[in-house]
Amino acid sequence: MASPVIISATAKHTATIIFFHGLGDTGHGWASSMAAVRSSHIKVICPTAPTMPVTLNAGFRMPSWFDLRSLDSTGPEDEEGIRRAAAMVHSLIAEEVAAGIPTKRIVLGGFSQGGALAMFSSLTFPEPIAGIIAMSSWLPLHNKFPAEAIGNKDTPLLQCHGNCDPIVPYRWGQMTASLLKQFMTQAEFKTYNGMMHTSCEEEMHDVKRFIEKVLKP
Repeated sequence: MASPVIISATAKHTATIIFFHGLGDTGHGWASSMAAVRSSHIKVICPTAPTMPVTLNAGFRMPSWFDLRSLDSTGPEDEEGIRRAAAMVHSLIAEEVAAGIPTKRIVLGGFSQGGALAMFSSLTFPEPIAGIIAMSSWLPLHNKFPAEAIGNKDTPLLQCHGNCDPIVPYRWGQMTASLLKQFMTQAEFKTYNGMMHTSCEEEMHDVKRFIEKVLKP
């Protein structure tokens, strides 16, 4: 895997955001956006996914956290790849802990496939983290929940979705939100009118507010 893009804290480093990009992107794609919404005590890590053939894109190789096999919410999923990616996320958390940042001072977030990875990795991680941000995404292996959720059921989650998303259907976001509400105590689902598979100023403002709330100085 390529080295992650790291934006160091500009004050004393006491918290970390690990943010995962969407399919075909790199860590650079979100680094400046996340740097713009974090406070000075927060370090930002934006890893780049390994390059692999993606079934949904006719087998073309591109940065992807796991294989995407179907655009149907009941279609086949790359369970092995999803679990392997989550193990990688857990090792990134362990590196921050080893550097002196407790799990409760770490936020996992991501856009699209990256948000899917952030949600799955958080719920399959036994230690409590500070918060979860999922933008325009869905919960992978949703049929295995809530049984798979071994941690972070009480962790604040900000789930954002545009209601005109042509790539990850808004309905997927809604279905994910209603599933999460069954076992998560602080899950919030926000809809952005007219937004497609992208982000907007209002959404980034909400993300900034969420980060300020869960990662106070």
